[in-house]
Amino acid sequence: MQKRRPPWLKARVNLGGDFAEVEQILHKWSLNTVCREAVCPNISECYNRRTATFLILGDVCTRKCGFCGVKKGNPRPLDFKEPERVAQAVKELRLHHVVITSVTRDDLPDGGAGCFARTIGAIRRYNPDTIVEVLIPDLKGSQKALSIICDASPHIVGHNVETVPRLYPQVRSQAEYRQSLVVLGTIKGFYSIITKSGLMVGLGEEKEEILTTMFELRSVGCDILTIGQYLSPKKQCFPIKRYYHPQEFEEFAREGKERGFKWIEAGPLVRSSFHAHEQWEKACGL
Repeated sequence: MQKRRPPWLKARVNLGGDFAEVEQILHKWSLNTVCREAVCPNISECYNRRTATFLILGDVCTRKCGFCGVKKGNPRPLDFKEPERVAQAVKELRLHHVVITSVTRDDLPDGGAGCFARTIGAIRRYNPDTIVEVLIPDLKGSQKALSIICDASPHIVGHNVETVPRLYPQVRSQAEYRQSLVVLGTIKGFYSIITKSGLMVGLGEEKEEILTTMFELRSVGCDILTIGQYLSPKKQCFPIKRYYHPQEFEEFAREGKERGFKWIEAGPLVRSSFHAHEQWEKACGL
């Protein structure tokens, strides 16, 4: 593994302009973003494009995935005013596409599905023309919880498999790869909703494993796939095993298109919600 990050992984940093205003609005409404909590390398670019991925259900996760920089532990009780605050912030930010994600809340009977539904509903009331995308946890595979979210009619439902199945014991020990496929397949089987998933590379996977995972995602009807370089957010997180060259990501994109994905966003700094609206347009043929 290379000890120093290659030059193509250096994101531009611009803390002026819209960045400061977005930070101010998020602070005003006491909201979390996965951009900040997960130490995303694209935070500057996204904030300056007036986009942010809201993190609901608190900022403490009940699981301990080895790749993630979000805080782990015992979460606080639900904040039932959070959906309204998110909707108000979306309006103030004038977002035409919003992404809502969450920590995993295994402590809640519905896994937080009700909060997702309330947030979608609030956004629609205040921002009827905004495209609403949700990036959900596995909800322990509960079809009831999935239906609560999907019945709220988001435009896109994403659920990330994150890595290849062989690495789950080390990287996602509290999750199951097959269950994630079932989640995506269930959504596609019962609802006319665009589905999306994300994959990190650089954790020790082989190319053939990546291609097999892409094939299995397509087999459950996944429409959009994002593939990006894993960057360890903290020293205690899972180590980077390999840096992929930009040309390798171009190859993944070609492979994905051949497998029938409506859109593949692949690149060193690509994350689930990076260029989310453009992904939506491509998937819809706009």
